[in-house]
Amino acid sequence: MIFGKHINRYYLKYLPMLLLGALALVLVDYMQLVIPELYGAVIEGIESGYVVDSATDIAYDFNLNYVLDQICRPMLFVILSLVFGRFLWRVCFFGAGIKLETDLRDRMFDRCKDLSQQYYQVNKVGNMMSFFTNDLDTVQECFGWGIMMFFDAVVLGVLAIIKMLKMNHVLALLCMIPMVLLLVCSLIVGRYMSKKWEKRQEAFSMLSDFSQETFAGIAVVKAFVKEAHELLEFKKLSKNNENRNVEYTRLSVLLHVALTLLIESVVCVILGYGGYLVHTETFKAAQLVEFIGYFNAIIWPIMAVSELIGMHAQGKASLNRISELLDSTPDVFDKPDVEDMSEIRGDIEFKNLTFRYPDGEFDVLRNVSFSVKAGENVGIIGRTGSGKTTIVDLILRTYNVPEGTVFIDGKDVNSIPIKTVRASAAYVPQDNFLFSDTIENNISFATDGGDFDQVVHAAEMADVHSNISEFPLQYKSVLGERGVTVSGGQKQRISIARALMKNAPILILDDSVSAVDVKTEKAILGNLREIRGGKTTLLIAHRVSTIEQMDKIIFVEDGEIAAVGKYGELYETCPEFKNLVDLQKLDGEENESSNGESEVDVNV
Repeated sequence: MIFGKHINRYYLKYLPMLLLGALALVLVDYMQLVIPELYGAVIEGIESGYVVDSATDIAYDFNLNYVLDQICRPMLFVILSLVFGRFLWRVCFFGAGIKLETDLRDRMFDRCKDLSQQYYQVNKVGNMMSFFTNDLDTVQECFGWGIMMFFDAVVLGVLAIIKMLKMNHVLALLCMIPMVLLLVCSLIVGRYMSKKWEKRQEAFSMLSDFSQETFAGIAVVKAFVKEAHELLEFKKLSKNNENRNVEYTRLSVLLHVALTLLIESVVCVILGYGGYLVHTETFKAAQLVEFIGYFNAIIWPIMAVSELIGMHAQGKASLNRISELLDSTPDVFDKPDVEDMSEIRGDIEFKNLTFRYPDGEFDVLRNVSFSVKAGENVGIIGRTGSGKTTIVDLILRTYNVPEGTVFIDGKDVNSIPIKTVRASAAYVPQDNFLFSDTIENNISFATDGGDFDQVVHAAEMADVHSNISEFPLQYKSVLGERGVTVSGGQKQRISIARALMKNAPILILDDSVSAVDVKTEKAILGNLREIRGGKTTLLIAHRVSTIEQMDKIIFVEDGEIAAVGKYGELYETCPEFKNLVDLQKLDGEENESSNGESEVDVNV
């Protein structure tokens, strides 16, 4: 059995099932202890020719009728009772364990979806997946099997010991001495087993995380011909996992060896002292056989105690790991006084915002101030690492925003429910994540399955419809994990189509046309201006040509807003922006010159 604040509730929730299982277990244990009595009666009848009923002291002739009526018929009833009882307690105990596992998994997943982005920057996916597999299986087994073994050990052990004490208290007490030693040994070893199991689970988590990360980046591994290197690293982690398993198994085997040794020592005591009692006629041979039968009945409870200690050590370590996940709290959450907004127009304003990441050592944004009116198309440009993505992350409340610094439609973003803010914005992130699903379902993801004509229209506006039409299954084509079966440009455009399906008042494109050619980029931007009239669009870009026709350009330099205005204004008034434009023009001319020279060489 295992206890903790995240699991105790299930003992009450499934109490009826557990009580029914316990009653079935009591029935089974009681019937098991009838069998030694029948064995003793048979031995007594063979030895003396008659059997004395212990309750009435009446002697019965040991003949065929007695065997059929007093031995075979009760034995048949015992067998049927054992079959029914064992089926029932398995359904009750193991059924409750499966229900616990299902409910706990749902709670874990629910917690994972609510945790903030910062949590996933610290905790790796492979490690978290081990919570849902190894650790959860261990807790479920400890709950189902643990309850069964605990009740079985207590009920069967107590009943058998009572019957042994009634037969001969001296012999029974001699048998209990090794059992006490076993219990002490199990408790001592169990403490170390818990620590070893925790290290074993950590080693498995590292192995799982490495495997997940390697397979996710298999294209990079192959591109750099690092298969051998990854195999060696995997072997190291696998060897570490093996060593941790061996360490735990050694303790487990040591406990089982001690168990076997002590059980065999008890058998020696019973045969030695019990044989002496038979020799002195204090005991009958039939009684000795019956006593041995009772001892055989408590061998399982003794082994159950040993397994229960080891299982408790495993379950405790796994439950601690799961509890860390369930006890984790989201870093970004709604305040009690938030008020929902019926409609968001798309006005955005930053006022003297200074921001530092929770684990950061310096401010990534300093005194950021600008405003965006509803319906404006705004480009955000700046060098890599200047803070462009951080700005849009704060609009979406990915991180906690300082009070009185970010406003949507004139209201502090902290006073608006996070769900409302994010529901009012469509976002295309830099990594362009796609699910391993059909293209149609990926595009309609934001609308929970939209009309197919709307899906096609969104794809046309993202200039990806023609590419999709060339696939054998077209929109029913299933993408590989994270969209690996399509090109980078296609991933970007499918992601844009998904955002357009939402038709949100605020659209955020974070460097979302960097992998497409200039012609495709112009087509997408033209479509956006056509269908996004009256709605706010924020476009982060590195190429000046991408945001050249925007209503407003925000130039970010080293975490600060260097300038805000139209393209021509910034080119004339902001030297840093002018320098960036001139450098990109120079790069473009050099590329054109290089392409021209190559063409001449080819023609020659």
